[in-house]
Amino acid sequence: MNLQDHIKLYNEAVFDSDRDRALKVVHDAVAQGVSPEDVVFEMVLPTMNLMIKAVSEDFNANLAQHFLTARIADAVTAEMIPKFKKLPEMVGRVVIGTAWGDLHTLGKRIVIGCLKARMIDVIDLGVNVPAERFVDEAVAREAPVIGISALMIHTATGENGCRKVRQILQERKLEDSIKIIVGGAPFRFHPQIFKTVGADTWAADAVTAGKVIEDLLQEARR
Repeated sequence: MNLQDHIKLYNEAVFDSDRDRALKVVHDAVAQGVSPEDVVFEMVLPTMNLMIKAVSEDFNANLAQHFLTARIADAVTAEMIPKFKKLPEMVGRVVIGTAWGDLHTLGKRIVIGCLKARMIDVIDLGVNVPAERFVDEAVAREAPVIGISALMIHTATGENGCRKVRQILQERKLEDSIKIIVGGAPFRFHPQIFKTVGADTWAADAVTAGKVIEDLLQEARR
C-alpha cells in the first residue's frame, strides 16, 4: 500500500467515527514504512481540514465527530512527534481555558486537539478561569494568544470573562502583544458578540479555531 491508500483508509475510519480503526490505520502505515512526519502532515492534519467542508452547518449535530477527530489527532500527534527525524518547530504557544463561571470542557478539548495537530503548543488552564490568570499565564509562558471558551451567554458576555481580560491587557499595555480569540455557542448564534466583549476575533467551530489561531501566531512571529 502507498501513502494515498493509507490516507484513504484513515479518512474513512475518522468519518465513520471509528477511533480504533483509525489508530490501527496509523500503526499499519508506520509499520509499512510511512514516516511519522507524513502521518501527521499528510494524514492527520488534512483530514481535520476536510472536516470544515464535510460537516453540515449544524455544528452541534456533528459535535461527536468533531470531538473524535480532535482526540485522534491529539493521540496520533503525541505518539508520532517523538519519532520525527528532526523535532518540528512549534508554530507558537497559546493559553486556553473556559471563562470564569463556566465549567464546560468539550469544546475546549476539541480545540486543543486541533491545535496540537497544527504543531501549536497549548497551555490548558482548565475551566472557571479568572481573567487575571489568563493574562498572567500568557505573560509567564510568552504566549501571544489567549483563547477563551464559553458555552453560556452569561459567561460569554459577563464582566469576569473576556471583557475583563481585555481590561487587564489595556491596563498593562499588552494589547499589541497579546491577542484574544473567543469561541462557543453564544458566538455562533450571535457572531458580533466577540466585538462587544473585546475579543480580537472568534471562531465558529474548533477546526476553524485551529486555523485562526495559527494565523494569529504567524502574525506574532513577524
